[in-house]
Amino acid sequence: MKTSSVCAKLMPLAFVLWGAFAANAAVAADFELALTIKDHRFEPTEPVVPANQRVRLTVHNQDSTPEEFESKALGREKIIPGKAKAVIFVGPLKPGRYPFFGEFNEATAQGVLVVQ
Repeated sequence: MKTSSVCAKLMPLAFVLWGAFAANAAVAADFELALTIKDHRFEPTEPVVPANQRVRLTVHNQDSTPEEFESKALGREKIIPGKAKAVIFVGPLKPGRYPFFGEFNEATAQGVLVVQ
């Protein structure tokens, strides 16, 4: 098979792969935030993120028991096993305050995502 023939056959594949890469890049977050669960509490309790940007929340549960990140305002629920991490994407969000809590320890695991 000639080189030009191989290139002609591989070009459509290259465009498909590039499209998949570009699509994944478009889903990437504009802003990243790390949250920690320790002693059944979120830290920080009032993190600030920019408005109108997609946010990648990485939640690290340092406790040995599972916790559920839940926010009705953000429309998100995610169980994070003990000693594990989870990634949650939110936004873009309008300025405001978006409460979140740990459903398994709701009395102590409270926080508010502040969007400015």
